Amino acid sequence: MVFGKRKAKLSQSLTKTRRGFFGQVMQLFGAGDVTEETWEDLEALLIQADVGVETTVDLVERLRERAEQENVRQAERLRGVLQQELLQLLPSDVPRQDLAERLLTVILIVGVNGSGKTTTIAKLTHYYRGLGKRVVLAAADTFRAAAIDQLKLWGERVGVDVIAHEPGADPGAVVYDALQAAQSRQADILIVDTAGRLHNKFNLMQELKKVRGVLQKNVHRAPHETWLVLDATTGQNALLQARKFKEDIGVTGLVVAKLDSTAKGGIVFAIARELDLPIRFVCTGEKVEDLAEFDAQAFVDSLFE
Repeated sequence: MVFGKRKAKLSQSLTKTRRGFFGQVMQLFGAGDVTEETWEDLEALLIQADVGVETTVDLVERLRERAEQENVRQAERLRGVLQQELLQLLPSDVPRQDLAERLLTVILIVGVNGSGKTTTIAKLTHYYRGLGKRVVLAAADTFRAAAIDQLKLWGERVGVDVIAHEPGADPGAVVYDALQAAQSRQADILIVDTAGRLHNKFNLMQELKKVRGVLQKNVHRAPHETWLVLDATTGQNALLQARKFKEDIGVTGLVVAKLDSTAKGGIVFAIARELDLPIRFVCTGEKVEDLAEFDAQAFVDSLFE
């Protein structure tokens, strides 16, 4: 039942992707034989769908090898092979965080401005509240007053406490106070918002490392998760961001936002293959409940419906 709901959410969020470039991919697999033109068209469409050049070239090469080995001559049969190969690009055995293994789990949320980070935090909070977890939020994006106000508003809507200081305050001080508050209130999860820093701004990355340092000093092995929120509509820029964040601060997983707003859902495959980072959640709409744990099988199935 849970899988069915998850797949339904994914399917709905992928409507634009399915009708866009992946819809054109499906049209290649109609009646007729596989020709050199089929391979060329497939490669072009996958690149346009943001699967990425490297991932696309590797994928098409493997498809051609399998087609030769398995004597696949009909374009319609190639569809099933492509579905299998796309699924292989996505990790299917991603370990889930066991929230019961510690008194307090700290999740650090990072990402650039406009990626949907704060809204994603609200969705994650709603999700964990639905699991019966007590959640506290830390407004460590002190560079913008609007960011603090937005998180406070979401906190009121989802019914959790938000620990915040005045705009311009030291983010590390906010995090320290949030840790104390989470522990005193016996919270299960502390979710830390951070500034929407550009991935190529050295000083801002250093500030983020300082926040991590405060967490590490005060809670054993914190942050236990560092999740990067990526805007699916930005395509290959999202891949560049993910690579830089992984190198600088040790991202442990991804949350893909605005998946419902793009016709180019192929970026998911590029990130999974090139960065070897698990996708933890996908945002499937604008409402606070529009969040689903990522499921590789459900994702690929939804593209081929």
